[in-house]
Amino acid sequence: MAQEFWRWKEYNWHDPNECWKNAKMLTAGVDVGSVSTQAVVMADGELCAFASMRTGSDSPDSARKAMEWALKDTDMKLEQIRYVVGTGYGRVNVPFAHRSITEIACHARGANFMYGSSVRTVLDMGGQDCKAIRCDEKGKVSAFLMNDKCAAGTGRGMEVFADLLSVPLQEIGDLSFQVEKEPPPVSSTCVVFAKTEAVGLLRKGWPKNDVLAAYCSAMAHRVYTLLERLGVEKDFGITGGIAKNSGVVKRLKNEMGLEPLTPRYDPQIAGAVGAALFGRTLALKEAPVQ
Repeated sequence: MAQEFWRWKEYNWHDPNECWKNAKMLTAGVDVGSVSTQAVVMADGELCAFASMRTGSDSPDSARKAMEWALKDTDMKLEQIRYVVGTGYGRVNVPFAHRSITEIACHARGANFMYGSSVRTVLDMGGQDCKAIRCDEKGKVSAFLMNDKCAAGTGRGMEVFADLLSVPLQEIGDLSFQVEKEPPPVSSTCVVFAKTEAVGLLRKGWPKNDVLAAYCSAMAHRVYTLLERLGVEKDFGITGGIAKNSGVVKRLKNEMGLEPLTPRYDPQIAGAVGAALFGRTLALKEAPVQ
């Protein structure tokens, strides 16, 4: 079987201390994105289980599978979860959700949980778009901007380059720094043209690592211009799958002159975490825990 270089690692996790066993309330968030789906379960507002997997062609099925995987090897049942919130690209297609909330609101709330109440600027680097968000000390959105709908500055664009260059997706960041000197960024803002440009560079004799560096640099600069338009306030945090790509994050840090905060958990689950926290708030409004 041919290696699928674009494929990133899917995984699940649950708290080894089984924090849910004595919890008064379980809530959940399901973030159905265009590329990946995350399901998170929280016990009294603390993370106790999650799963991260690729979104399939059927959004409701992706939501169900992610939740089933998050609950696997625990004794929790979906029926025990008091409130479920759907978010992301397919938020209205989570069949067991009580409500749907936009990913912008959920990523801000999730970043507040993962980075702390000091975070004021959040960059969500997702599968199909990027969002620059400003929030207050409670994780409430005060302003936001989105890039245009093009995959060049997103996770999907990085997957295309992984396949094009036959480089495993998770290795792109480190390899992009293994260059003699930093090359100029690719010029194209469209992933189709960026791919064509990359092929041209390879034909000119550019090493793969230089092409990766040029693309990571272009992504970082594209995101930086989005943040500049919004206006960056300290502290700064990144969510979404690209937050795990050092090739983009380090170049963005250098361009901004600002060190991003370190998250408590995988930044890719931030949207689902925010959704689960919204679920807790909504459940308490309906019927406070005695």
